[in-house]
Amino acid sequence: MSLETRLGRLQATGRLPSVVGGTLRDGVLAEAAGIGADPATAYRIGSITKTLTAALVLQLRDEGALALSDPVGRHLPGIGYAEVSIADLLGHTGGLQSEPGGPWWERTQGGDFAALAAKNDGTRAVAGVGEFYHYSNLGYGWLGELVARLRGASWWDVVEDRLLDPLGMAHTTYGPPAGAHAQGHSVEHFTGRLVQEPHTDTGAMAPAGQAWSTIADLALWAGFLAGRRPDVLSAETLAEMGTPRLDPSYGLGLRVLDLDGVRLVGHTGSMPGFLASLFVAPATGAGAIVLANATTGLDTDGAPSALLRGPEPDAVPAWVPSASVPAAVEDLLGVWFWGNSATELRWHNGRIETRSMQDGSIGSTFELRPDGALAGASGYHRGETLHVHPTHLECATFVYTRTPYDPAAPIPGGPPAPLGP
Repeated sequence: MSLETRLGRLQATGRLPSVVGGTLRDGVLAEAAGIGADPATAYRIGSITKTLTAALVLQLRDEGALALSDPVGRHLPGIGYAEVSIADLLGHTGGLQSEPGGPWWERTQGGDFAALAAKNDGTRAVAGVGEFYHYSNLGYGWLGELVARLRGASWWDVVEDRLLDPLGMAHTTYGPPAGAHAQGHSVEHFTGRLVQEPHTDTGAMAPAGQAWSTIADLALWAGFLAGRRPDVLSAETLAEMGTPRLDPSYGLGLRVLDLDGVRLVGHTGSMPGFLASLFVAPATGAGAIVLANATTGLDTDGAPSALLRGPEPDAVPAWVPSASVPAAVEDLLGVWFWGNSATELRWHNGRIETRSMQDGSIGSTFELRPDGALAGASGYHRGETLHVHPTHLECATFVYTRTPYDPAAPIPGGPPAPLGP
């Protein structure tokens, strides 16, 4: 199996500036590779950070400092959602809103816990406690403060002291490390140009998604999640964390996936500019880790399957971000309609690409020739010319308009008549 080929397909289909990945065997990193970056590069891991926070809470439980049934207000008096149990915060079943009040926290410099608590007084609940699963980033802000108060140190200091140092995870950091790290990007949808995303310090929300790490360090974490380090947390407690509660895909801080009948535990992660996936099978120690520096484009749930199962895929050309887009092309990019069917025109690897907005399939590609003509390079329209008119595009009687059946464009047969009463 070529890990590089599998990562190359993820990079090309997802339009990822770079992607790194690794596979585990018996709970140990077996192979690592990267497309567009060295696999030793650090990336932001988003909500994989939640697994660190959850492990710290379970350590406190095992030491007798708290009970999972405790209302969180017993340890954090005066906060909103005080009646929600620690277990419900861990498992996203406390009815809290998904995001903290205020601006988009993932792209905003965060404040301290007092400021976070003041903006989230418990009045924005979306459900009753235990009513249903509703993913809440806010709840992990509460849990991080819980850890800090019971340990008498900052949340990150506790992460380092209780988890990273014992496991030897020397390249997992709070912010971007001094060494090689990826810049977070989003990709302009139609042009393929890159836009830098900020690497914010999220403050009191850090326990929900702040950390940065590498494939090698996350392999150590995956081995831990598989129960290979009982000196840090017992295998029994880790099994408890990976036991689903109201939702079959979530336990106490761990997501649960089924891959061909094999149970995997771990988590996905996203922050502006970054996507991450880490899953491992406790029974066998097999696992997969993928990190990318794009806001969208990586199927984080599907990453374990992409790396671990099935025949090796064919190699595909790498996606190359657009440094520039020809002026004659840029005005054509966006959404067009063939009849009522929506079609995207995107600039992709130096060509215009048509893509169905219904199923994502690629129709044809067109090259810009030196004389300014748009020549079909692949697909149904290969060899044909895409003609640009003031109201529409036309290729071999296929008419594309900015609105469905635009009456200003010469639609063959004319626009359809409206249905009568």
